Amino acid sequence: MSKSRYLSAQEAAAELGISLATLYAYVSRGLLRSEEGDDSRRTRRYLAEDVERLKARKEGRRSPEDAVEASLHFGLPVLESAITLIDRGKLYYRGHDATRLAEAASVEQVAGLIWTGHMEQGGALFTTAQHPAAARVRQAQALLVDLRAIDRFCVALPLAASVDLAAYDLRPAAVTAAGARILTLLVQLAGDEKTGGDGVAARLAAGWGVNDPDAGRLISAALILCADHELNISAFTARVVASGGATPYQVVSAGLAALQGYKHGGHTARVEALLREIKQPSNARAVLVERLKRGEALPGFGHTLYPDGDPRAAYLLERLSQYAPRSEVLRLAQAVCSEAETLFGQHPTIDLALVTLAGALRLPDGAALAVFAIGRTIGWIGHALEQYADDKMIRPRARYVGKQGSDTAL
Repeated sequence: MSKSRYLSAQEAAAELGISLATLYAYVSRGLLRSEEGDDSRRTRRYLAEDVERLKARKEGRRSPEDAVEASLHFGLPVLESAITLIDRGKLYYRGHDATRLAEAASVEQVAGLIWTGHMEQGGALFTTAQHPAAARVRQAQALLVDLRAIDRFCVALPLAASVDLAAYDLRPAAVTAAGARILTLLVQLAGDEKTGGDGVAARLAAGWGVNDPDAGRLISAALILCADHELNISAFTARVVASGGATPYQVVSAGLAALQGYKHGGHTARVEALLREIKQPSNARAVLVERLKRGEALPGFGHTLYPDGDPRAAYLLERLSQYAPRSEVLRLAQAVCSEAETLFGQHPTIDLALVTLAGALRLPDGAALAVFAIGRTIGWIGHALEQYADDKMIRPRARYVGKQGSDTAL
């Protein structure tokens, strides 16, 4: 198929193997989107991604097994969800542009939106979010002080779950309450718990010794932009675990395990290594050219779902440029972004933005992944709520490719 973002009516019809009349019927039924073309003849053009999606769906009907296999890697949707939409280079939570939420909403409001569909319910969810195991976890923190935040989460969450018996109640109101307790606990675990700080983001900032309200709002924006991202690896894992009737704690623990993989949230460590290798802006081109010659991928750049650039990264980097224009880490990141676009034609992802944010605000080691995990916990709880409501196990079959069974006696 053409690499252009748009196709003419003739190209779209040919790609789908249908007549122009059928193409127009697809548009009227909402199966395809059309836009007015740039020329003066008022011709219509069709989004290539819509044509690809419809073509894959038609081919899937002819070969369901192949369709399922293809869907497991950035392919056809396999589960229904009303949480997140990625469309035309933008990210939406329940119909709200995520970057606008990052600008104007609180973390609690976004949690309320994702969990209940109503932002105004977020504040009430967190008013009684003090965890029953808070004192015990605080005692354990002395033993966990040398661990990264993500490792503290993994160690302490099962301990907290053993005390929070209310989490076995999987009714929606109980799950959202447990979600608020879990989120509050993760914030406590992430840093040195300080008095003061109104809300999730402010308490997290205080725990990391960040006292500037503007910096706190940047952390809040990052948490919101990490809240969900459709059926990524950790969200799909969370749904599978929830489908078995696991508690919200077990769902979040599974999500944390999946997130740490180097192809997912753990990718932030590869970005950090890249920036350490480059060291200063003047080295950016030389290091990237060597990577290009070796055929190596560029960590923190190029997202399959955002060919024109990750809006989450664009937003955070722009906000950082306003907050700390002289930051050495930001200048390094900006130089790498410029050279990456020139040499690779790729734009930064959320991973690069989180690492830059952590560096510019001088957050502790591992803070980029911690922000990712705390924010994404909102999405994991949201997916768990949907899966509990669906009340069906996610249990695909494997296509066996090994040796055939034998009834011959040994």
